[in-house]
Amino acid sequence: MDAQNLLYLLPLIFAVYIFTKQLLHKLQNLPPTPLLCLPFLGHLHLLNKTLYRSLAHISARHGPVVLLQFGTRRVLVVSSPSAAEDCLSKNDVIFANRPHLLAGKYIGYNYTSLIWSSYGDHWRNLRKISSVEILSTHRLQMLQGIRADEVKSMVRALNRASGVERKLVDMKKVFFELTMNVMMRMIAGKSYYGENVEEVEEARRFREIATDSLRLATSHIGDSLPVVRWLGVGGVEKGLAEVQRKRDAFMQELVDQERKRSYGGGGKAEGKMKTMIEMLLVLQEKEPHYYTDAMIRSLMLVLVIAGTDTSAGTLEWGLSLLLNNPHVLNKAQAEIDNRIGHGRLLDEADIGELPYLGCIIKETLRMYPAGPLLIPHESSEQCTVGGFRVPAGTMLLVNAWAIHNDPKFWEDPAEFKPERFELKQPDSFKLLSFSAGRRGCPGEGLAMRMMGLALGSLIQCFHWERVGRELVDMSEGVGLSMPKATPLMPFCTPRPVAAHLLSHI
Repeated sequence: MDAQNLLYLLPLIFAVYIFTKQLLHKLQNLPPTPLLCLPFLGHLHLLNKTLYRSLAHISARHGPVVLLQFGTRRVLVVSSPSAAEDCLSKNDVIFANRPHLLAGKYIGYNYTSLIWSSYGDHWRNLRKISSVEILSTHRLQMLQGIRADEVKSMVRALNRASGVERKLVDMKKVFFELTMNVMMRMIAGKSYYGENVEEVEEARRFREIATDSLRLATSHIGDSLPVVRWLGVGGVEKGLAEVQRKRDAFMQELVDQERKRSYGGGGKAEGKMKTMIEMLLVLQEKEPHYYTDAMIRSLMLVLVIAGTDTSAGTLEWGLSLLLNNPHVLNKAQAEIDNRIGHGRLLDEADIGELPYLGCIIKETLRMYPAGPLLIPHESSEQCTVGGFRVPAGTMLLVNAWAIHNDPKFWEDPAEFKPERFELKQPDSFKLLSFSAGRRGCPGEGLAMRMMGLALGSLIQCFHWERVGRELVDMSEGVGLSMPKATPLMPFCTPRPVAAHLLSHI
């Protein structure tokens, strides 16, 4: 056969290959899959930088349960409440494992941290510690003064900067510094941003580490194509290892400082509020073989990763939505004025009495979930999802963004309507802001308290305006926590009715 005839036959051979593969796929009752699966790459050619949107587009064509091939990795993508329920409720234990990704190897302490550990005794113990010892209602109540102090500090800084004139404020920076200070004060009793920074060099190191962590906190092509990792293309793995080395050393210094203060003759005054590190060191005294320094460092880094950029991003999206919908902002302001008044700054105890504020936060999380794709799961054995067979060892991606923005489940999903939550609470698998099942986020209570207090205080104290008549740009940037592409820079001026309140903060 000459070369010309072979060239004519190649398309036919490829078509037969595709047809045969699709037929076998159906005979095995596997979920639907896009037709063109390339050698080596699989379906990676269908993806772009906003992964959740790419996957939503694929699901719109092939259904809410889709099986993809990311290089060497088999991936199940679900994008409906019923399919999510199949995975996170009916097959909760089967999908309780985590895949071995680069982030889990380095940031997750070789797959042993709370986020990246697979299901088993070790993970159950970590989950119990986080839920009972660190993030329980009682513990959060003990540390609420820290959150109140930092919100007051934010309000003071905005009031001092704005004065009586309109002033542009970088709210991305404000929210990031607020959440970082809150978390690090809860963890170690230290602020690293703003007016109360005492250890300047330590604060500089922390800020550098935080910046590097956010830069590298994304998915990597090496997770799907091992050859890329072996060749060291882009230096991503090396960068992750170096950032984790710095973070680990920094956290160990904080643990050592706390141990020296508590047990080195300079113990804390009776009844003084405990930091999270101090709480864990008390547990270490009782069970030193389990509550190791490595475990303490790991838990604290999980809190920093999960509790800062996500909440800061949600606050920035929330205020952006309010600026684009002034009638909602006015309604929220009226609720706070009527129920709290102008004599004092609202506190965490008031949040339950401000239902519309809660609706605003839920609607923000619906439209712009901090985790548009839930942290990946992996099946430990074969199971059934949506009537299809899913093999063991399949990575699961739950597309929360697609579910939250699907008109089949939400009326006018592109419209900002906090009132939808006044009438009826959605089914648990229609709103997956904090995931669900065994691997659901244990920090939901802390996040809702923090976001309610911060956003409510800004609404209570300040008047907010857009720059010009144009709406705030709501474009999404690149990153796991769905950052805004353009940082929010509104005008901020103190409300005249809050003048007395602000003068006493």
